[in-house]
Amino acid sequence: MSRVGLTLVVVIASHMAASAQQAWKAPRTPDGYPDLQGVWLANRATPLERPASLAGKPFLTDEEVKELKARADRIFTDGKADAAPGDNFFLAALANPEVYKNPNATGGAEDLIERQFDNRTSLIVDPPDGKIPWTAEGERRRAAAIATATAAAPDGPEDLGNLMRCLTYGTPRLGGAYTAGAFSYSEILQTPGFVILYMEFAHEARIIPIDGRPHLPETIRQWSGDSRGRWQGETLVVETTNFSPKSFFMGSREALRLVERFTRVAPDTIKYEITVSDATVWTRPWTAEILLAQKADRLYEVACHEGNFAIMTDILSGAPK
Repeated sequence: MSRVGLTLVVVIASHMAASAQQAWKAPRTPDGYPDLQGVWLANRATPLERPASLAGKPFLTDEEVKELKARADRIFTDGKADAAPGDNFFLAALANPEVYKNPNATGGAEDLIERQFDNRTSLIVDPPDGKIPWTAEGERRRAAAIATATAAAPDGPEDLGNLMRCLTYGTPRLGGAYTAGAFSYSEILQTPGFVILYMEFAHEARIIPIDGRPHLPETIRQWSGDSRGRWQGETLVVETTNFSPKSFFMGSREALRLVERFTRVAPDTIKYEITVSDATVWTRPWTAEILLAQKADRLYEVACHEGNFAIMTDILSGAPK
């Protein structure tokens, strides 16, 4: 076959594949909406922010992805590596150390879920540089949160964050270096008028009305905010306001405004997008995109608070008398 003929075949095949993808639509619930139900897992290794060494490079080549996977297989399958949650897994593969050690780890690499690489170099898709647009106040709050989390001997439980106390893992859940625990496993349930997001960690359930009712009055504040959903074509859009002063997402508290978008883009994949804004913490709204993989697994109780001896007993026992 000539080069021209081969090129024509490739173009036609690509067009047919694109057309097939555009023609695919999610199955429907009995009331006619896209069916998002099932157990979903966020296990991509993509870091939240783009590493400095990959500045200006939003995507990796297939060969680069293959090389990172080979490095990760070497680093994390010898039984010597510490756990590398969040961004640390990707960053370790990028740095390619002989042995990975994490001074803050509480277990080994075998304790973590299997991670999957893709071509993206950051979960953040806007701003284009893949970086969080911090304000000076946001930077101060971030530093204070890190100092609190690493304090050797807090005076009492109130000095520790909600996550470390196993009270709530917060909303939204991104994973990465800033919100450990990630989306991890979750289950989506749909009924007429409601969508329920049931989270594995802290077994929290977000019950989201999609029947057009207004948000709660501003005087009523909740740790996970007040969520309201609506359908825009194939996408479930969830807007959340009314966060509590006790809430905490990367420095943002009651001023947080959150928009989430759930789109089932393939039989086994949901594209989950979040856009957050809070002018006291970030100079502009920013957006991250996470791909969720459908799993046949079941969710079981995670007794975080009941088993939280390492934090609430061991750490607090070192508090000044």
